[in-house]
Amino acid sequence: MEEGKLGTNMKRILLLINCLFLSVGVCGGPLMMRLYFVEGGARLWFNSWLQTGGWPLTFIPLTILYFYRQKSEGSDTKFYFITPRIFVASFLIGVLTGLDAYLYSWGGSKLPVSTSSLLLAPQLAFTAIGAYFIVKQKFTSYSINAVVLLIVGAVLLGIRANGDRPEGVTSKEYAIGFIMTALAAALYGVILPFIELIYVKVKQAITVTLVLEIQMVMCFAATAFCTIGMIANKDFQAISREAKQYNLGEARYYIVVIWSAIIWQCFFVGAVGVIYLSSSLMSGVLIAVLLPVTEVLGVIFFNEKFSGEKGLSLFLSLWGFVSYFYGEFKQTKKLKNKNQENEMAKMQNEHV
Repeated sequence: MEEGKLGTNMKRILLLINCLFLSVGVCGGPLMMRLYFVEGGARLWFNSWLQTGGWPLTFIPLTILYFYRQKSEGSDTKFYFITPRIFVASFLIGVLTGLDAYLYSWGGSKLPVSTSSLLLAPQLAFTAIGAYFIVKQKFTSYSINAVVLLIVGAVLLGIRANGDRPEGVTSKEYAIGFIMTALAAALYGVILPFIELIYVKVKQAITVTLVLEIQMVMCFAATAFCTIGMIANKDFQAISREAKQYNLGEARYYIVVIWSAIIWQCFFVGAVGVIYLSSSLMSGVLIAVLLPVTEVLGVIFFNEKFSGEKGLSLFLSLWGFVSYFYGEFKQTKKLKNKNQENEMAKMQNEHV
């Protein structure tokens, strides 16, 4: 299952699967967060904890991969590939992820989904800048066009953000929530290229198992960070009381909590998977292009307004999405033709 041994078709299949995971997380995560707060939830650290608390679920695919390898490798099969150096790097990135989750929860508690999703606009910009400086990501005219269109489309959503202030939220709380969301965007935009940097710098084969291990350590570290916050804020003692007072009922409170953890875990698995199979920039682009979908879902489930700015944003985002993947298609085709030409030249030289 090493990266170099993954065939083109297998890589495409895995990329598609990870894109689906990421889509579920990007669209479903903010909706579950908003549902938690709208119906009476108020624990910021607990909600932050839920964003990465599903990390034990990663043991399921890791176990499946272990038994898959055991069939061909026998009793000498390694259960894990992560080294102390990679563990430390992943753990540190995970702590930053925990901080990012808290900032995002703060914003999500005060902003509607349609506004908190503005997080994705500056995030893409920071991902693009970070990818350029951290992992030397090469830009094409198509990727630059995509980044610009997606950012402009997302920023358009903020033109009428003031009119979206939820009932019961003061102007000051709304402003702080907006700032927290922007900070979360900047932080996570830099986190994505750092994940890619781990793949670039490791001195061993990058396998699917190693990618999942990195993701699991990151989420474990983020969860540990948020657990400290929960202990300091006495959230553990408040959960049962909050469940009993939840507007949808105690049983549904726990259903919301459990599914929040599962859906957010889809986000993190998908994000690191897309970075592994493609790049941090593509992960950022895919997250950004799903912004309008999240906006529409916010309108459907929480009766938020769908303005003309949101419609224009949807158009620009889809245009940016098509532009990016058309550029990727052309690059792949160009590289394939170049490889074929090199092979033919090599065969001719050998014949001579």
